[in-house]
Amino acid sequence: MLLLLGSLAGVLTGLAAIAFRLGIDEAQALFLGVRGEYITSAIHALPWWRVVLGPLLGGIAVALMLRLFMTDYRPRSVTHVIEAVATKGGALPLKDGLVAALISILTLGSGGSAGREGPMVHLAATLAANIGRVLKLNPKRNMTLLGCGVASAVAASFNAPIAGAFFALEVVVGSYALDAFAPVVLASVIGTVISRLYFGDFPAFILPHHYGLVSFWEFPAFALLGIVCAIVAGLFMWSVLFVEKVAEKLPLPGYLLPVPAGLAVGVLALAFPQILGVGYEATDAALKEQLPLISMLLLLVVKTAATAITLGSRFGGGVFSPSLYLGAMTGGAFGIIAAAAFPEYAAGQGVYTIVGMGAVASAVLGAPISTILIVFEMTGDYKVTIAVMLSASLASLLVHSLLARSFFHWQLRRRGIDVEDGRLRHLLSHIPVAELVKPTPAILHEQADIDAVRMAIMENEAGVAYIVDDDNRLRGVIALPDLKRFRTFEEEAHHQASAADVMRPCRWVLYLDQPLDQALDLLEKDIEDPIPVLNNRDEQALRGVIYQRDILLAQNRALVQRQREQAGEA
Repeated sequence: MLLLLGSLAGVLTGLAAIAFRLGIDEAQALFLGVRGEYITSAIHALPWWRVVLGPLLGGIAVALMLRLFMTDYRPRSVTHVIEAVATKGGALPLKDGLVAALISILTLGSGGSAGREGPMVHLAATLAANIGRVLKLNPKRNMTLLGCGVASAVAASFNAPIAGAFFALEVVVGSYALDAFAPVVLASVIGTVISRLYFGDFPAFILPHHYGLVSFWEFPAFALLGIVCAIVAGLFMWSVLFVEKVAEKLPLPGYLLPVPAGLAVGVLALAFPQILGVGYEATDAALKEQLPLISMLLLLVVKTAATAITLGSRFGGGVFSPSLYLGAMTGGAFGIIAAAAFPEYAAGQGVYTIVGMGAVASAVLGAPISTILIVFEMTGDYKVTIAVMLSASLASLLVHSLLARSFFHWQLRRRGIDVEDGRLRHLLSHIPVAELVKPTPAILHEQADIDAVRMAIMENEAGVAYIVDDDNRLRGVIALPDLKRFRTFEEEAHHQASAADVMRPCRWVLYLDQPLDQALDLLEKDIEDPIPVLNNRDEQALRGVIYQRDILLAQNRALVQRQREQAGEA
């Protein structure tokens, strides 16, 4: 069934990827009066006001879409796909996916500096997830189907079936479970076939010749390039979130932020038209060794700023194409310097450009395996695989260690979402606290005398007694240390005291209808064992207790289930 549904998702999302690219082309013709991915030369022929007006009008159109259709005034991206997989069983609203795709079409078509692959991933994931919703698939199969959609979209976008499959498994599904592998690979192949039938069988970038290594003495240089690319990737990620923070402080409604951002991008494009759109033309020029050192360094800075302004101001778009762009400029500039310093040992500038592309993109996406495959399927050159593996792995490791696993995980962490633990919490969220409730060790009325309290506490293993009123509402708790303190300081009133005089409020309680992942949060606090469980927030009636050991056992079972899923055994 998954093979059939994966094929369906592959066809649907492959066609959607084609429609998305055609939509960008039409929007580009509308806003800028040019078509195609290679627009820099055409932009030079436009009057200055047209260059500025395109992104500005795009910002106005995006602002209108955000105001009308997005309640939080934010576009959707790969970050939301990862969040849905980790915490929502892969559920993605269809309306948000379609609106987000249209926002990204308007962004990229008007010259916004962003990538098209991220929005395609989100659109594909949304379509696949809603197939699963209509067919009422369980969460595990739904997430596999979601991975099929993503694989097909990435493969269709880059003409890269191997990379599409691995990207879906590495970034979206989050594992290489055997039962998910075959449907995802099949969907990736289908997406590639559909793309080739329409666009032809061409890599995204066509290299003028085959590159190769001159000497193995270059590997220290590739390691150093990996470190440089980690710095570039980290600065790029930081710049987007920095602009986001600054934009949120502006005295403007959130949905209007794309308007001044569009104007800023348009002004930058007057001097650097290479920053507009996905930037494939400038990336291709760097690969073909057509850009001088100063141009690449300037474009590295300006593209970072333009993309940060675009994405940080609630335009649509992704980070993959900008990562390739920045990696190409970084690697190309590094290659020129390396060749000047060690001409007899350094390979051509193009080799370092390819390595830089893989290293920066790998660090930003947090997906070194699929990124390496994407770069080489896009370029069609496999001669420098080892160099790319070295630089990309080193860059990914540094960014992961110092910042986050990826740009997407950093965004989620800023919103208080821990994706690393998200899947576990999602499993626990389907278990109600009621399933783990045990009988209360001792229940006493608030008017019970101290001797009765002492006897009740001494007779139960937990060493506590819970105090209730006439309606069984929880009033407080008494433990043995409470009795000792009361006897020490209130000796004269000891025999006349009741439970109400000794009890203290319960700092933490749970409710029968709460999911177990909320009980897990209490383990990080200073709590007593066991935790009282009430029927609801209105009546506050005591229904039992839940022990910490039972919460930990449920957590362990969820961990085992997750490991079985990753191994394809469940």
